[in-house]
Amino acid sequence: MSGTFSGTERTDRLEQMQKEEHDILVIGGGITGAGISLDATTRGMKTALVEMQDFAAGTSSRSTKLVHGGLRYLKQFEVKMVAEVGKERAIVYENGPHVTTPEWMLLPIFEDGSFGKFSTSIGLRVYDFLAGVKRGERREMLNRKETLEKEPILKKDGLKGGGYYVEYRTDDARLTIEVMKKAVENGVNAVNYAKVVDFIYEDGKAVGAVIRDEIKGETYEVRAKKIVNAAGPWVDELREQDGSKHGKTLHLTKGVHLVFDQSRFPLKQAVYFDTPDGRMVFAIPREGKTYVGTTDTTYKADIAHPRMTIEDRDYLLKAIHFMFPDLDVTVDDVESSWAGLRPLIHEEGKDPSEISRRDEIFISDSGLITIAGGKLTGYRKMAESIVDLVSNELKEDGHGSYPNCKTKHMPISGGDVGGSKGLPDFVEKKAQEGIELGLDADVAKILARRYGSNIDQVFELMRSSEAEHMPAYVQAMLDYGIDEEMVSKPVDFFIRRTGALFFDIGWVHQWKNPVIDRMATRFGWTEEEKRKHTAELETHLHDAVVPLDDRHTDKAI
Repeated sequence: MSGTFSGTERTDRLEQMQKEEHDILVIGGGITGAGISLDATTRGMKTALVEMQDFAAGTSSRSTKLVHGGLRYLKQFEVKMVAEVGKERAIVYENGPHVTTPEWMLLPIFEDGSFGKFSTSIGLRVYDFLAGVKRGERREMLNRKETLEKEPILKKDGLKGGGYYVEYRTDDARLTIEVMKKAVENGVNAVNYAKVVDFIYEDGKAVGAVIRDEIKGETYEVRAKKIVNAAGPWVDELREQDGSKHGKTLHLTKGVHLVFDQSRFPLKQAVYFDTPDGRMVFAIPREGKTYVGTTDTTYKADIAHPRMTIEDRDYLLKAIHFMFPDLDVTVDDVESSWAGLRPLIHEEGKDPSEISRRDEIFISDSGLITIAGGKLTGYRKMAESIVDLVSNELKEDGHGSYPNCKTKHMPISGGDVGGSKGLPDFVEKKAQEGIELGLDADVAKILARRYGSNIDQVFELMRSSEAEHMPAYVQAMLDYGIDEEMVSKPVDFFIRRTGALFFDIGWVHQWKNPVIDRMATRFGWTEEEKRKHTAELETHLHDAVVPLDDRHTDKAI
């Protein structure tokens, strides 16, 4: 297949997949699967990847959107994890600075809080050391006055000061998409809405999978020497299909985030605070909005469609009232929300927030390799571990040898901007080009950051296409998404390619009809197909604002 990654080529890609034997078939198009496919293909392995929903549709678009160094794990004495993810964080940032950015985090210290001033100072110093934090981003300790200068709307009663340290904010879905695009550029054949419905066995070994196109309904047989199950919350379902679900299993927990407009929640500064029941919650400003989360509850309902419950919403509102008492935000101020699942490894007798976020690898008798658990920050190292394992197995089986991992200093798609140091100048230059094309200055800057070194393709689409019933930049983003990011449904565009359903829900309402009309034309949808895709988007818009009825909830905190 060519390096293009078009939603109009899905059938061609599946047909091509069926014609070839691959060295590795990756099941799951979240950040873990995307990272594995990139690592494998850049070592020379013939690689295919299938995702039953859209890329990043599960956990990888529903996180707190932080590539963080794991300060909370220091509290749980997981020293090795802090060291690993802290150092990996800097690599993720340098390889994709357009989708990841340093975010100074304020940790307020209160008289009756779980963080004391001395212990916080020592903890953050140890954190800086373990995580290899560079000099300009090392922690500071603030007095009460300095803390309130950073964030005036904090609770003042009992405030003693604060710790000030750096986390890294990311667009988790776009990080995943950019890794996936880089993998495709390097030869991976990847398809979304392609579900594994069965495995193919020879002599008791898994040698392929039966794949069903969830949009067209056709099935395909895809063969591979090695199969990797990186399906996130669904890994146990695939293990069960393989007859190998025994020993350790997943413990799914749900996290919910609420989004507010800055006019109602004017947060200047990202804050990480503890609640009265000991949970830690983030409040983070992003492009005119503030989002707050997360909850951490055991989850046993529909894996594909986790929902905010009334209890989730009210828990977070109470947390906000506790830490920002003068705001008086209400249910009516919630603009949007999202709920995501964490696929953790079950640990008997532990509460959800106490369960380790470590990843583990399982190998079944059939040879199916499963990776479960883990964190967004550590995706590249997880991929390296899996591909090292596959490489060794292929060598033992007589299929040649492969080089070591090559992704440590490899920019992801859009990341060729001169690293983190070159990004500010790049954004300024490209934003100016956008302004000359008629864009508002703020929009031009957002697009330059969102697409990074791929922004030229978006601008070229603005120049060369006549927009119909929508601004030129909206149509260009949509066409780029279809042609280069395998956008196949309206929800792909509005949730995972733009983040608008979470962070600018009014924009979705404004442009949903023209976008759907253009997609119908591009894909040749029937009226029934168009109605189906429209209804799916409307359901997501509804679910982002309206919680599950309290008579039908999963148990919240």
